[in-house]
Amino acid sequence: MAVCYYDGKYAPMEECSLPLTDLAIQRGVGAFESIRIYDGTPFAMTMHLDRLAGSVAGAGIEAAGIIGKLPGVIRGWLAQEENRGFDGLAKPYITGGDVNNRGVFPNPRFFVIFEDSHGPTPEEREKGVVLVPNHTARPFPLIKSTNYLFGFIPLGKAEDAKFESLYITPEGEVTESMSSNFFICKEGKIVTAPVGKVLKGVTRDIILTLAAENGFKVEERCPRESELAEADEAFITGSVKEVLPVVRIGAVKIGNGRPGPVAQALRHLFVKNKGRWMDK
Repeated sequence: MAVCYYDGKYAPMEECSLPLTDLAIQRGVGAFESIRIYDGTPFAMTMHLDRLAGSVAGAGIEAAGIIGKLPGVIRGWLAQEENRGFDGLAKPYITGGDVNNRGVFPNPRFFVIFEDSHGPTPEEREKGVVLVPNHTARPFPLIKSTNYLFGFIPLGKAEDAKFESLYITPEGEVTESMSSNFFICKEGKIVTAPVGKVLKGVTRDIILTLAAENGFKVEERCPRESELAEADEAFITGSVKEVLPVVRIGAVKIGNGRPGPVAQALRHLFVKNKGRWMDK
């Protein structure tokens, strides 16, 4: 059962609600994070909350006081006897509240959802996943907004197997997928879009650190759409997915159509080293 912290208390999700006047509902004004909890301990929580602070500031939401409360809210729930050993997600949301002062939102609300992680299935990890091309640029990529509509539209129209949509700009630059950072492997290098073109992914940063420490060559640039068919392999990263192979994008098969060794090696390194980023 999912639990929500809202208005000073922890309660079942069905007992929590926002007013219809909140701008998260009326205009999609809000930001959030998904913080992985492993065996009762937050993973990279400080990094996630720092990014959330940047997202709300970029969105014009005045929420400095809220950011400071969130570690206590998350740790307070995990400290309860029945939640020790919890394995799942803590998802803090900060909304625009009811007041829109010409693009500044001075009275935000916040809540935190605690729920199961619903990660990739064993079959998806073993066989890889399919992404759906989304030929549009993601607006304001440095803000982790609650508004995912433009990522869902092409996904909903796809008729075959699909996992997430993949943003490809009108100029042919491949940036990121709907809720993950995207990588290809080509000519002995790992290629991924630079921060600014894409969200500063927490798992992305960790994977790039581990790659550099273990002798992988990394090139931070946007892959071209034309390069997808030339890639040896591809994968996405995220808090829930960790490292997940991609075997097809639309009609384009990646490499031999099976998960490749780089993604496998990086996931092994991630699992082996994740203790370095646990917020104990």
